[in-house]
Amino acid sequence: MTPERQQPPVLDLRLLLPCLSAWGLGAWALSWSGQQRAVGALGAVALLLVALAAGVRYRGRHARPSWRRDGPGVVALGLVAAALVLGSSAAHESTRRVGPIDELVAQGAMVQAQGVVLTEPIVRAGRASSDSGSDPPRQVLLRVRLESVTARGVTTSVSAPVFVRAKESWADVGWRDRISLTGKLSPADPADPEVALLSPRGPPRPVGEPSVVRSAAEHLRSGMRTAVEPLPSDARALLPALVIGDTSLTPQELTDDMLVTGMSHLSAVSGSNVAVVLAALVGACRISGVRRRWRPWVAGAGLAFFVVLARPEPSVIRAATMGAIGLLGMSSSRRGSGTPALCAAILVLLAVDPWLARSYGFVLSSLATLGLLLFVRPWSAAINAHLPPRLHLVGPAIAIPLAAQLVCGPVIVLLQGNVSLIAVAANLVAAPFVAPATVLGVSIALVAVLSTTLATLVGWCGAPFALAIAWTARVSADVPGGALPWPDGAPGAVLLALVTTLGVLAGPWAVRRSRASPIVALALVVVVAISALPQRTLVWPPAGWRVVACDVGQGDGLVLASGPGRAVLVDVGPEGGGIDACLRRLGVRTLDAVVLTHFHDDHVGDLAAAIDDRPVGRILVTPVDDPQWATRQVQELAAERSIPVTRVVAGGRLEMGEVSATAWWPGRVVAGGSAANNASIVLHVRVGQTSALLLGDIEQEAGHAMLLAMRRDPMMAAAAADLDVVKMPHHGSSNLDEDFMDRVAAPVAIISVGEDNTYGHPTPAALRWARDHGARVLRTDQDGDIAVVDGPAVLTSR
Repeated sequence: MTPERQQPPVLDLRLLLPCLSAWGLGAWALSWSGQQRAVGALGAVALLLVALAAGVRYRGRHARPSWRRDGPGVVALGLVAAALVLGSSAAHESTRRVGPIDELVAQGAMVQAQGVVLTEPIVRAGRASSDSGSDPPRQVLLRVRLESVTARGVTTSVSAPVFVRAKESWADVGWRDRISLTGKLSPADPADPEVALLSPRGPPRPVGEPSVVRSAAEHLRSGMRTAVEPLPSDARALLPALVIGDTSLTPQELTDDMLVTGMSHLSAVSGSNVAVVLAALVGACRISGVRRRWRPWVAGAGLAFFVVLARPEPSVIRAATMGAIGLLGMSSSRRGSGTPALCAAILVLLAVDPWLARSYGFVLSSLATLGLLLFVRPWSAAINAHLPPRLHLVGPAIAIPLAAQLVCGPVIVLLQGNVSLIAVAANLVAAPFVAPATVLGVSIALVAVLSTTLATLVGWCGAPFALAIAWTARVSADVPGGALPWPDGAPGAVLLALVTTLGVLAGPWAVRRSRASPIVALALVVVVAISALPQRTLVWPPAGWRVVACDVGQGDGLVLASGPGRAVLVDVGPEGGGIDACLRRLGVRTLDAVVLTHFHDDHVGDLAAAIDDRPVGRILVTPVDDPQWATRQVQELAAERSIPVTRVVAGGRLEMGEVSATAWWPGRVVAGGSAANNASIVLHVRVGQTSALLLGDIEQEAGHAMLLAMRRDPMMAAAAADLDVVKMPHHGSSNLDEDFMDRVAAPVAIISVGEDNTYGHPTPAALRWARDHGARVLRTDQDGDIAVVDGPAVLTSR
């Protein structure tokens, strides 16, 4: 007799819609007053009572079960969830407003207070405010719950969370420390989880002894940091980051590469880290023969140890909750209970902290866990169906990062403004190394309690895995076309969600059809291939281009779109560099203006080709005639075609169609360096929604002069803080003022440079600066013509 085939557990999704609805309502309600939230909660309770009464009458008349049976239950669960979230939010709001805190905030009062630290301090570098060579002072950010406030001689008990922005002397406080402080209160945003901002006067003063939990955590963490000191820098940085989220030792370059490649979640305490630790514990229990009934206790003890090691602040508690639920849902016997457990956990966490409803970290963590519950097991099974049993680890290894990336993609678009094409591949390559590195990292902390030397040996065992993760991030970050330009903001997120949903729903059908019909299979291959190819290969110029850096060899030639068929041209490149061909490819028939930043041949040499058969409104030039022969050549060409020539100095403005530009330089003649290069016209341009800074060939002296001017001119400073693109000076030369460049750093850095030039451009120093500032570097010698479209997205012609 053939045994009955065991059916896989069915996911219970009945609580998912009520949970998501209550979550959205809770996020919206954060902008309401406490009374409005209370009224909303009471309204949900009233509707629940009405629905229950109607449900009883309905069941009395219609006892036959059908799909309608679950409808009233889902509605009732939705109302319960809404009442829970709104009621807890109202209670939190009323509690934190107890006492005179609102009045003191409105008056900007100076207070003395005692409170409890709610988060670990975040230390950030400050801004330099002088020309001294010393590092700028660091800034410390943290949250504190004030429990008593003394103002005007009156002490009042309160429970008011405040956001503290303090000096470096606050960096040593820790979670759950009780402190006494003095500071000035100021208003916070009404939707913020804090009731006020507090600017402290002086360092905090400890009250009582640090908590036992904090002392134990710090002892474990310090032992781990000491044990990994002899390891290579990337391993020394990543092992603590993977386990305890300590990124203090991570080089900025590696941090940026992990962010670009979608691997930054590995260096934070997340649900995936927790799931790895729990899975390792459960596996060890099975191997060692621990009885089944004791395994949950062992896993719970391990989870408690991990939480203490990572410091039990709210973000770690959330990660532990999500990791435990993810592991529960991925198990073969408990999969059906995973989704209800996740929904229940979300509602409980929202009740404990209603402001999580607007936390990107909480959204990403919850969505990643939901993706694991919904897709990992079926996708793993589908992949493994085509593999021999010994390779069945491949299915989960592919399904886990793919599910997390697809589900979290719409939220990531809100944060990054593009869709990473390399993130899934990078996480797939790194996945085999994450689990052993995490488990060995936890082992380092455990062994360090007994012996630092033994812990270091364990660290050397984990170093190869950590180095492999770092290598994956560094290599993946340099892959051309690793990110797909995508609409920014809410429209982009909604569009990606729709595309993802369509792909997930239509994927099985497409696979079946492709098997049945070779033509459909061929069509799918063609569609995927065309989608994977960079847009630059098929369509040039891209629709809606705003700024194009033409590949003119060792020189500059930038085109600013001022209208249909019209443009402003900034520099024309060397003679024979191809500026005319670039303009033809862009469909530019009229030049409203030609800006020649300075008179070196690599910027003015091809002027005749650029203006030969195009109407030109005027030519704008620098006031410094160096070299003079080039100046005469430009003037003669302009005179032959009756084109007016105008000198440009700092403060000059240019308004032509969609192009708005302000000259930042030259403001004066500077001593030192190349007089011609330092006299380059520097333009801040705005074309459509794109803000760009074109730096000509300025050198260190002109850069420093502009830095001083920026400190006096708030308009320049504001423009510098809102740049999308910076055209690097002098083809990527190292002769630049890094303080000035730090102020004008932008997400995209364009280097106009010739292939195999004899100057060594771009220099390692220039590339290192761009990399250190997280800029995406585009080079005309490698990428061809470079186009910036609104967004701003960047496409290249190669």
